[in-house]
Amino acid sequence: MNPMNWLVVQPEIVLLVMACVVALVDLFVKDELRRPTFWLAQLSLAVVAFMQADQLSTMMQASEAQTSMYGMQAMVVADPMGRLLAVCATLTLMATLAYAQPYIGSREMLKGEFFSLSMFSLLGVLVMLSANNFLVVYLGLELMTLSLYALVALRRDHAVSTEAAMKYFVLGALASGFLLYGLSMIYGATGTLDIGGVFDAIQSGMRNPEVLTFGLVFIVAGLAFKLGVVPFHMWVPDVYQGAPTAVTLLIAGAPKLAAFGITIRLLHEGMNGLARDWQQMLIVLAVASLVIGNLAAIAQTNLKRLLAYSTIAQLGFMLLGLTPTVIGGNTVSAANGYSSALFYLITYVLTTLASFGIILLLSRQGFEAEEINDLAGLGKRSPWMAGVMLIVMFSLAGIPPTVGFYAKLAVLQSLITTNDPAYITLAVVAVLLSLIGAFYYLRVVKVMYFDEPTESVQITGPAGARALLAVNGAAVLVLGLLPSGLMGLCRDAIVRALAT
Repeated sequence: MNPMNWLVVQPEIVLLVMACVVALVDLFVKDELRRPTFWLAQLSLAVVAFMQADQLSTMMQASEAQTSMYGMQAMVVADPMGRLLAVCATLTLMATLAYAQPYIGSREMLKGEFFSLSMFSLLGVLVMLSANNFLVVYLGLELMTLSLYALVALRRDHAVSTEAAMKYFVLGALASGFLLYGLSMIYGATGTLDIGGVFDAIQSGMRNPEVLTFGLVFIVAGLAFKLGVVPFHMWVPDVYQGAPTAVTLLIAGAPKLAAFGITIRLLHEGMNGLARDWQQMLIVLAVASLVIGNLAAIAQTNLKRLLAYSTIAQLGFMLLGLTPTVIGGNTVSAANGYSSALFYLITYVLTTLASFGIILLLSRQGFEAEEINDLAGLGKRSPWMAGVMLIVMFSLAGIPPTVGFYAKLAVLQSLITTNDPAYITLAVVAVLLSLIGAFYYLRVVKVMYFDEPTESVQITGPAGARALLAVNGAAVLVLGLLPSGLMGLCRDAIVRALAT
């Protein structure tokens, strides 16, 4: 076995090289719209996505995951779950850049660093998704978050964006400290930085229970911040509202996929022997997020803050799928739960792309379509855009036949099929709290179709972005009607992850 199997990390290497090339090429671009830079970035991302998809296809036929860069232990692992999330993250960034181009162009943000920093943040996501060592996890985390801090503050003359960047940086540094401290305590208790080595040490009984428990608490706190769930959610509404909408979409997309990936890597693959402990923590985080997210969203008038609290509630629902664990060597409940959570998160990111894409297309120079009242009469002003927003809101609320309904149903089924009264009760609580959440989603629909327009400005936008929005909305609907393909892919990826 080649200890430096560079083919495993080939997509990451290509992305790193092209991010640097994009930054250099932009220095010689004279076009104010930065079209050469934009298309070079998109072409680079398309190549990376193709390479990842090709690796995913190969891995689905292989019997074991591939590893790279190891001495005593592998530092990087490429498995179907990581590659599936990587493909989704890359496609998400491609869609984000397509939606963002007209928006950042009208706000003096259309610079090469926007594209290069976005690609570096994606590189951090990919590093986290393939990490098999605590150092690699932290390297990817810092690469992603530092790039996002800079992107939030990219609009330097805008006080609100600068404030949001400062809040994000301070709280993000605190959360990174939590995670790093937790990882150091796990290292102290087990004597290894390798995720597989931690698993072996815990299973063999070579551990210090008190130190492990403290380390686990700090790790879960750090992961909860990256996911943006209660009680580590304070940054989410402020950053979502304060950041330029294009950057908000960047934060709401690929980083959530990365957070899910490292949650599985650290908690299941590394500390499955402590499942009883982190399982209870996740249940508390999930229920608290559903309660706070849904109740706080009702009082919001700002659309971006509403979607921020919606994110908290949605990720709380997703966390429910991670609570069933491997019991007595039986992985059925875990496979059902983890695969439904993975499906839920991927489809939620797809829906988020459409919701923020509409806000980006409705915004224009000197006007941010951030208030719910800005959508008043949208059904009359732009019926097709209102139709896409209707599908998105129905999906977030979990109304059939959208994909959000099937995603919620899959998570609930994973809880109920455990036949555990506690999980069945948890499913009932989740349904009741989701009914509360339906109120503020339907309020947006009511404003679009039943309120009179407050302005008569014609809604325009690039044909490419409008076509992408139509495809995005159609995907939310089609995946709700035909979910088996993606669900099967998610289940296969999770089953292989559990087998290793």
